[in-house]
Amino acid sequence: MATTAPETRVPSPPAAKAPTFFLPDFCASPAVFAMVLIAELVALVIALARQALHDNFWMDLAGGSMFLLWVGLTCSAVMCRARPWLQTLKPQRAAMIAIALLVATIGLVSEIVFRVGQLWSGDLNNVTPGFFPHDHAGFVLRNILVGFIVSSLALRYFYVSAEWKRSIEQEALARIRALQARIRPHFLFNSMNTIAALTRSSPERAEQAVEDLADLFRASLSDASARISLKDELEIARTHQRIEQLRLGDRLTVRWDVDELPMRTLVPSLIVQPLLENAVYHGVETLPRGGEVSIVGRRRDDQVHIEVRNPILAQSGYANREGNRMALENIRQRLELAWPGRARIETEQRDGEFCARLIFPYAGEDMVSG
Repeated sequence: MATTAPETRVPSPPAAKAPTFFLPDFCASPAVFAMVLIAELVALVIALARQALHDNFWMDLAGGSMFLLWVGLTCSAVMCRARPWLQTLKPQRAAMIAIALLVATIGLVSEIVFRVGQLWSGDLNNVTPGFFPHDHAGFVLRNILVGFIVSSLALRYFYVSAEWKRSIEQEALARIRALQARIRPHFLFNSMNTIAALTRSSPERAEQAVEDLADLFRASLSDASARISLKDELEIARTHQRIEQLRLGDRLTVRWDVDELPMRTLVPSLIVQPLLENAVYHGVETLPRGGEVSIVGRRRDDQVHIEVRNPILAQSGYANREGNRMALENIRQRLELAWPGRARIETEQRDGEFCARLIFPYAGEDMVSG
């Protein structure tokens, strides 16, 4: 029989994170790179469109690129500094202030570029005509108007994109909560029957079983988007093991090999416990002599791998059972919500054994205190 884990109460998960602000993080390198790329593409389009007016394509492209890069990088710096403050405002007010800041920044950069061009043109006699603007009011006002239109369209796109992403996340959370709230009647009834049988023969073990069952229900009904430490997630699974051990006795053996896992890294709750529950209910419990469930965890470079293996009956159709498929889909959605496109669950069935493998990113700084 597996060694009984020490009594530990499963802590309440932390609160869910706040909704994502509609403005992207202009302090991050991907946003800055996107701004530079957009500026270069716009400069290229403008240079190509103006070839009907003059033939100096490369000078026109160089001047437009230089100006738009300064505008783009300066606007990125302004939004980078203003974003924490804008995030505290209502979206409509934040959008209006953001547009005002962008338009003011574009007007200021345009004014500076015109003044620099005037000084440079006066010092250098061989400057290519048309490289610097000569119409002061037209140059600044035209850039302000274009900046207002582009900023409004960009912020509208950011807002719609953020709302679409938020609706997708809410829909995924709703599906996860629906699956999460589904408590298997057989487990509840079996646990209550076991507790009732222990109340006379072993009151202390019955009390422990009630506390373990309460911990499992608390974890099952917690916020689906919250994350807990991997140590706490494994303790939830051990709590489930203790309850099943009371009922199955020597028929159930669980081998834990998880000492190499980064226990303080944060993971979605209930990604290991449902795999252990499936391994017991659809695997070990169906075998006359029971069997052993193996839980092995390793960190491989920047990924965490956790495998749950259990014996099954030959030709049992284990992977296609409704309860097993629902649990796997629940975990798959949790992983996708936590690490979009970077986490997965793999399953395989061969040689009388079923294996479910969790693979998700490991971030060394993604820790909890305490």
